[in-house]
Amino acid sequence: MNTIISNIEPYLGGNTIQDIYIALGMFVVIYLAVWILKHQVLARLSVFTKNSKMKVDDMVVQILDGLGTPFFFIVALYASVQHLQLPSIVTKLINGVFLLMMVYEVIKVLEKIIVFFLSRNLAKGTEGRQISAVITFAVRVVLWSIGLILILSNLGINVTSLVASLGIGGIAISLALQNILSDIFSSFSILIDKPFKEGDFIIVGEHKGEVKHIGLKTTRIQALQGEEIVISNNELTTARVQNFKQMKQRRIVFSLGVTYDTPVTKVKKIPTIVKKIINDQKDVKFDRAHFKEFGDFSLNFEFVYYLKSNEYSVYMKTQQAVNLEIMEAFEKEQIEFAFPTQTVYVAKGE
Repeated sequence: MNTIISNIEPYLGGNTIQDIYIALGMFVVIYLAVWILKHQVLARLSVFTKNSKMKVDDMVVQILDGLGTPFFFIVALYASVQHLQLPSIVTKLINGVFLLMMVYEVIKVLEKIIVFFLSRNLAKGTEGRQISAVITFAVRVVLWSIGLILILSNLGINVTSLVASLGIGGIAISLALQNILSDIFSSFSILIDKPFKEGDFIIVGEHKGEVKHIGLKTTRIQALQGEEIVISNNELTTARVQNFKQMKQRRIVFSLGVTYDTPVTKVKKIPTIVKKIINDQKDVKFDRAHFKEFGDFSLNFEFVYYLKSNEYSVYMKTQQAVNLEIMEAFEKEQIEFAFPTQTVYVAKGE
């Protein structure tokens, strides 16, 4: 037996049979240990996730479940041959494969984390999926570029010129696509911050209408007249936007004037009359009614109430009902509405 071993050892590259046995034993132990550890952790996490409403633990389970046999094999192989004397090309090959596998798994983990946060923070509609796909693709390109540079650098390849070329190319592309990139990043801001979403009625400067589509570069608004308004996303993020869809209730202020010859007793009754009319309407909350001022040709009153709806058509119908009932009540009380008049006094000469 000793003779066989002595005849074999010269071909083992400076390693003994015992070193080989130790390496094989370490490989099996490490492989089994990592495999068992994965399944034990997965089993415990699976039980925990069934009773948990958090989504983070589901993501952790997906990450662990994605670690397969190739990963365990390379980890066990890399760890078990560290004490062996191997040809430099074999050592480089094992180190390169190990690094490639680690970079691959790290990139997969980072992708899952990014997709997880995108799915939580971006809109669920079509535009949200579009933006999520673009961000995911851009992140993958960046991660794999960094991973490739890291692998090449560890394999002894000079990547300085490659990094410099990528940097110069990136600057040139960003300058050429400055406006487009500005709109794209603005669309990210809109979908993450959610100042408005599809279906909201907004006013931007002199434009107003319902948001129909939020794209990568532009947002399309359907105006009240029916035409479609296309506004760049960069303009939307830098302008003041009024979003009426987010309004829980509408504050309504209106005024009316009566003639100066209206008796004081009837002037005193006007706030009470209008208050009753407003309170009789559906989904309204009366706020105040006041004899506001002596106008140039009328006694002016101001009324305020809240409508528990953000729909413009509901507001118009309610205000129309209030106006009609005020006209009926004033006609019954013989109170006259004022209109612009001018009184001329003529002095009689002696």
